[in-house]
Amino acid sequence: MPNCDYSLTWYHGSQQELTKLRIGSSITQNRKVAKAFSHRPSLVSMSDAGESLSDKLRIKHNGVTPGYLYVVSDDIGPDDVYPHPHPANADRWEWLTNRELKLKLIEQTIATDEERLTDEEIAEIRQKQQERGEESFAG
Repeated sequence: MPNCDYSLTWYHGSQQELTKLRIGSSITQNRKVAKAFSHRPSLVSMSDAGESLSDKLRIKHNGVTPGYLYVVSDDIGPDDVYPHPHPANADRWEWLTNRELKLKLIEQTIATDEERLTDEEIAEIRQKQQERGEESFAG
């Protein structure tokens, strides 16, 4: 998403009921990503068939907390957000806000078994991270 279309829908996932988003909060144009983060995971696995952040994106996580999925109700422009600086954000799927934004609740979320990483998948992810000297970026 190097050339961002700011007119697309922006989402935020949280464990709290909100009406406004603080400066410095994370938003994304991918509903699945926001929903995953509404469960407060410490590990997130994203995989696709070579199509960055398409509808075919498969997201699994280890979060179990029920949460809330919001849509940003304010218009977003280039001065309102900037790409999150963490290395896992090379495709610019996560953005940070430069101003307070109004939110509208669209769904209360509950993590399903299909969304959750299995113990084997978690072990495999941790092993690969350890081999690369990395840690999970979610926390």
